[in-house]
Amino acid sequence: MTVATDTVRTARGVECALRTFGEVGAPPAVFLHGATGPVGDDAFLESLAGRGFRVLAPEWPGYGSSSGEELLEDMLDFALHGWDVVDTLGLSTVVLVGHGMGGMIAAEMAAICPDRIRALVLVAPNGLWLEDHPVVDLFTLLPFQFAEVLFKDKAAGAALLTGGVDFNDMEALTQFFVANARRLGTAGKILFPIPNRRVSKRLYRVTSPTLVAWGDADAYIDPAYAAAWASALPRAEVVSFADCGLMVPFERPEGLAGAACDFIASAG
Repeated sequence: MTVATDTVRTARGVECALRTFGEVGAPPAVFLHGATGPVGDDAFLESLAGRGFRVLAPEWPGYGSSSGEELLEDMLDFALHGWDVVDTLGLSTVVLVGHGMGGMIAAEMAAICPDRIRALVLVAPNGLWLEDHPVVDLFTLLPFQFAEVLFKDKAAGAALLTGGVDFNDMEALTQFFVANARRLGTAGKILFPIPNRRVSKRLYRVTSPTLVAWGDADAYIDPAYAAAWASALPRAEVVSFADCGLMVPFERPEGLAGAACDFIASAG
């Protein structure tokens, strides 16, 4: 497995960290992470690359070493930034995979430039709102409560989200809380107070085949949203993962990679 770390600078002047998995020349798949950011487990990205893709995983501004979050103010900014990254990488058409917040942005990107998407994979995306199934407000949670809402396996989720930080080490603990506040500051621009930016009004423009993936034990965004996404998209299929929460790429990395690759292959 070939893994590379780089920094890309877009025409807007945003600098973002980029991790690349797989071999040069393989079909490109761009992965857009969710509100928690990369959590130190790349099993899904590695599995996707092992199945023949060159996986490009940029970090959103406000996450890790990426900068320029002050330049992104609303959903249009985020969606255009996604395309700016794709353009900077010199890609014309891509497979686009988005998780959570990244799934919402991926859907917006597909609505803006539908002809540039070979296939779209949305993993428990934010973006729709069902009155009978309100999405949990992440911004009311303390950091240690995230795993309880996002993961089926709460203990494993807590270990991933904290990165193994020693809570007796005040310097490490301070760095963790500062980084967490920075991440949520960026995410809050499109997720607060509710993650509804009317993407449903634009999904009719998404012409690419779309796989909607969901964990059946998702306590953050009810699995009922899978059907809502599928009904709003012109060409969508749904796949469900048993005993899994929102964090499907981390709780079912091999299953998700296999389902995504099978779907992309069938889409042509």
